[in-house]
Formats: sequence, C-alpha cells, structure tokens
Amino acid sequence: MYELHIANKNYSSWSLRPWLLMKALNIPFIETIHPFQGTDSSSVFRHFSPSGRVPVLYDGARAIWDSLAITEYLAEIHAGVWPQEYQAKTWARCATAEMHAGFTTLRSMCPMNCGLRVQLDKMPSALSADLDRLDTLWQQGLTQFGGPFLAGPDFSAVDAFYAPVVFRIQTYALPLSAVSRQWYETMLALPALQLWYQKALAEEWREESHEAESLRSGKLLEDFRKPQ
Repeated sequence: MYELHIANKNYSSWSLRPWLLMKALNIPFIETIHPFQGTDSSSVFRHFSPSGRVPVLYDGARAIWDSLAITEYLAEIHAGVWPQEYQAKTWARCATAEMHAGFTTLRSMCPMNCGLRVQLDKMPSALSADLDRLDTLWQQGLTQFGGPFLAGPDFSAVDAFYAPVVFRIQTYALPLSAVSRQWYETMLALPALQLWYQKALAEEWREESHEAESLRSGKLLEDFRKPQ
C-alpha cells in the first residue's frame, strides 16, 4: 500500500493536494504526519524526503516527491486523476502547472491556516491580480466544461491543486465572483475536504513561524482550533 508523508494539516497546503486527490478518488494509502519544526523541519524531513520537503509518496521502496510528480505518478496507475476528455485534460494540466508554479503574492500574504479567520489590512494590487487570475481560470474551466468541478462533472487533480485556495478564501474572506463561488462551495462540501478540515481543527500543534505568517497581513478575528 502507498504511504503518504505529510506535515500538519492546518498549515501544509502542499500536503493537502495529493492527500485530497487520493482520498477523493478512493486510492488507499497510509498517512504519516510529521509536524513542522521551524527551521529544523528540513533536516528532520530529510530522513524520509529526498528534498527535505513534504509531501512524499512511497510506493514500496520507491519515493516520489513533489505534489505534481506524485500526481503524475498516480495518473499512470489510477483512473480519474485527470479528466478523460482530451481538451479538459489539457486545460486541467495547464491550470495545475500554473498553480504549482505561480500565485506567489497569494501564497505569501495569505498562507494556509485552516482554523483561523483573519481580516486583511489591505488589498494590494499584486494580490488583486492573483485573485483576478484565479477567477478568470475558474470561470474558464467551469464555463467550458460545465462544472461543477473545474474540468467537468468529476473531481480531478486540478481541483485538488486549487483546494488550498479554498481554505485561504475561507480564512481571509477573499472576494469571489458568483461563478467561482459555486465551485468554492462545491469544494467546501466535498467529504474528503471536510475530513481534512476537521482533522486540521483538532490538531494541537502550533509552529511559531507559521502562526506569525498567518497574521503578518491582517488581524485575527477568530480561532476555531482545539485549544492547546
């Protein structure tokens, strides 16, 4: 059976992607959590991760690191990772690659912290540009392929890659168009994403740098996590 190494569910957007993909597609795996440990995380993670980062998937003795590499590895073996229809698959791969490599302002100003609700101090133009691009992409996919998921009627890897943005929208009350909000609400209701969220809220781990990053751009309104 596969073993997926991840970090804290509350913080780790990269871990969420393959975890959600495998859960939603009913691909069995064993989950191993390694809490973030500040600047020591990389050295600790190198015991199981060639890059010193998460996620890492093990298939027997074979290690597959990086969320996109894991996705492509699974796609070679399991149906449903990418849409079956050629045009939808092509679009989904492009949108996934863009998420994997871009949206740096959104990542830095609105890091994933599932349990918090934060009021942003400002909406700089670079963040607005990232949000506008997200909205354009989502509307394009939903309109072209008919929804309710980004590349058609079925959940696929492109939805998994944008899933961390769902929690960022929830945490920072980011604006959405009506069309994009439909996808956001569909994702929030997804049982596998709800499972991740509930487990994130139940975590007692707190890591100082991640906590500070979450409040660097705004004011804390609420914390729904289990008290330490």
